Amino acid sequence: MSTLSRDEVARVAGLARIDLTSAELDRLAGELDVIVESVARVSEIATPDVPATSHPLPLTNVFRPDVPVEPVDRALVLASAPEHIDGKFAVPQILGEDA
Repeated sequence: MSTLSRDEVARVAGLARIDLTSAELDRLAGELDVIVESVARVSEIATPDVPATSHPLPLTNVFRPDVPVEPVDRALVLASAPEHIDGKFAVPQILGEDA
């Protein structure tokens, strides 16, 4: 038995400002009914002793530990740059704005 009528689907579509044809209303009423029934089935199975999960497998942090290290020597890095000014990389201007 359908829990969502064609009129209810039309009403929701109207609220969302979605224009649906008669065939689309019939099709969506059936598809949405399947979704509602599936959610109802899951709600029946879910019990207070079963914790809610967002992922079927436990996840662990994949990032490395944040360990401070000595920075790279600025002079060494700038030595390999095509051009540098006042300890910074010099790059061509691309936006046509004054620096």
